Amino acid sequence: MNFWDKITGNDMTKELKAFDSRAKKLPNDYQEAWEKISLNLWPHSDFTGRNLMPILDGVLGLLEEAAADGQSVQEVLGDDIKGFCSALAGEEGANSYRDKWRDQLNNNIAKKLGK
Repeated sequence: MNFWDKITGNDMTKELKAFDSRAKKLPNDYQEAWEKISLNLWPHSDFTGRNLMPILDGVLGLLEEAAADGQSVQEVLGDDIKGFCSALAGEEGANSYRDKWRDQLNNNIAKKLGK
């Protein structure tokens, strides 16, 4: 990956398009689950979202293997997709980027106020 692609995010755009093309080959219920998973994982990303690329790749691989084995989405993910995503992000109640920025802002203000 060259510097320009990293700065502009072109590398991530290419990866996300590849993920979408892989997901379109899945059955409809798996495609819906993929959409829900990707929506629930993005709040747990860092500023760029690069930390989620390996996670998204692994989840999509899991869905592809399960679809090839003929398993249902519920057998693979369970009924709680949001809980599944929280577990993937690290732990229940994992900090989102907003939480991290809020903590950083609060710490900076506390330093300025001398507390």
